[in-house]
Amino acid sequence: MENSDIALARTFVHYFLHFVFPVCIAYVFYRKTWKKTYLILLATMLVDLDHLFANPVFDPNRASVGFHFLHSYYAIAVYFLMFFFKGNVRIVAIGLLFHMLTDLQDFYLWPH
Repeated sequence: MENSDIALARTFVHYFLHFVFPVCIAYVFYRKTWKKTYLILLATMLVDLDHLFANPVFDPNRASVGFHFLHSYYAIAVYFLMFFFKGNVRIVAIGLLFHMLTDLQDFYLWPH
């Protein structure tokens, strides 16, 4: 694969995991309320607002996890603890943890 093909595939996978895969999570695990759950999972992408404090705001060769404050390992520990609560807090935790996994794969599983 050429670099442009890799970049395109990486971008596709990244946004697929952010927008499409959460529908699967919502439908499989929260079938009765999957639409509400999906919206909550989408709302967890607001965690990316911490990118606005970086310079440059977007750098495809920078790992988000461990760099941005809402992507820090301390924040991830809080998201993990949130998973043990019930209801919407757990759904938010799932969204945030899945977001972190998506960002991790985006940086570590693709060539730069």
